[in-house]
Order: sequence, then structure tokens, then C-alpha cells
Amino acid sequence: MEFKTVLKERAIYIEELLNKYMPKEEGYQKTIMESMNYSLSAGGKRLRPILTLEACKIVGGNEEDAIPFAVAIEMIHTYSLIHDDLPALDNDDLRRGRKTNHIVYGEDMAILAGDALLNYAFEVMLSSSLGKKNPEKYLRAINEIAKSSGIYGMIGGQVVDVQSENEQIPKEKLDYIHNNKTAAIIIGCMRAGAIIGDANEEQIDEITKYAKNIGLSFQIVDDILDIVGDEAKLGKKVGSDIDNNKSTYPSLLGLEKSKEIANELISEAKKSIEKLSENVEFLNGLADYIIAREY
Repeated sequence: MEFKTVLKERAIYIEELLNKYMPKEEGYQKTIMESMNYSLSAGGKRLRPILTLEACKIVGGNEEDAIPFAVAIEMIHTYSLIHDDLPALDNDDLRRGRKTNHIVYGEDMAILAGDALLNYAFEVMLSSSLGKKNPEKYLRAINEIAKSSGIYGMIGGQVVDVQSENEQIPKEKLDYIHNNKTAAIIIGCMRAGAIIGDANEEQIDEITKYAKNIGLSFQIVDDILDIVGDEAKLGKKVGSDIDNNKSTYPSLLGLEKSKEIANELISEAKKSIEKLSENVEFLNGLADYIIAREY
């Protein structure tokens, strides 16, 4: 079966899971739940939850055990997008082909919706872990996600990103931003899935290498698409990096060199998972998909 078809089927599966886990839009707090659901149901590739489940499965675990974590990681990712789009940060009015959350619900409710999704993600993970036979591994998985989305991960990268606007930064600093703002949460969700699947340390190390390489490549491709991408296909405005005067791989190294580095990272990612299992077809396909997103 063609990889894009498989990816779409898995994304639909994640959509079904999200619908089961999201709270009903009712009560005095109905508006905040509507705002949460508005952004969470806006579609997207759902790569992070898919990777969480795949990491669990590829080390021989039961992916059912990782479902709450897969759902939670998409909530965390969505919260970050809501906040990224705010006027104080990227000031975007389009996300996944729809008006951004603050355009529809106002800045106050968008901020609260992001806060609510982040908090609810941890509620989902913790409540699903209570009463488990081996709670320590679930706590370890939660810790991986907390670190990867916090000040030593995604938020840390966002801080440096914001502070680096309107200045030409060295590649080392740009790599720090990309490895934390984008790659860290991909690393965290895959490590969490592997831990839930009872992976040994060698397996976790190889999965970490894979996740880091596809995460950085993913962001480099995003940088490229922000210059030459089709807004209709991307579902968001292009040219925002230039508008916000941000340093990117293309601005520092040029388009062709950026494409070359992204391809090298994907090759390294594939090497990292060869030892894990004979069934790495999906992860290889995903690596190829990241680099083949339309320029």
C-alpha cells in the first residue's frame, strides 16, 4: 500500500481517538472546550501521536498502552500552535487552512485554550497510568514528554527563537532553536512510546537518534517551504519567517545547501532504526515523506 494512504489511515485513527478523549462542550466552561476542540479538530498530519504508537509497537510493545500518551502529545502540540499564532509571537491568522484560534475566539480565550490543552494532556496521561502494574515506566514516559515540551525542550527553543528575531544568528544557535522548538517533542514522544513498549536502552538510543534527525530535517523543510511553498497546500501563510525577520537555514546557507542537509539527516535517521526491527518500513516511509513534502 502506498505510504501516503497508510499515513492518512493512521491520521484518521488518531482523529477517532481524539474525539473519544476530548471533553464534551457543556457547562459554564463550554466556550473554552469549544475553543480547544476548534484547534484540535483542525486536521494536520498527526505525526507526533502516530510516532508515539509506532515507537511502542516497533520495540514489541502493545500500542494500546500508549494511546493516552499519543492523544496527549497532540494536545500539547496543538496548544503550542495556538500560542505560536498569537499576535505577541508569530501573529498568524491562518493555520491548517482555517482561521487561527485567536481570530475566532479572541486572544483571551486562545491563551486559555492553549493552557487548557496543556493541562488536560497531563490529566489524560496521569489518569490513564493510575493503577497500572508497572507505574514507574508510565511516570518515566510522562517525564520524557514533560521535559521535551518544557524549558529544556520546546519552550526553551521558542524563547531563543523569539529573542533572536531581527538579528543574524550563527548556525549553532539556529540548530539549538530547531532541535528544541521542533525536534525535542518528536524525540520525547518517541522515547515515551518506546519506554511504554518496554524497550531496552540500546533501542531507546537508536529511536532517539532517528527522532532527532527527522525532527531537525522536518524543521529545515518547513524553513524551505516558508519561502517556496504553496500556501493552499500548506494551509498556512508562507513568508512569515521573512516578515518576522527570522534566521532560517535558507537565509543562512541558501536553499540548495539546506535541501542537501535535510537529505543527509534523513539518511542518518534511516541508519539509526535498521537495528531495531525487520519491520521499519513505516518509519523509513515517514522519513522519505518528510523530505519529499512539496517545495
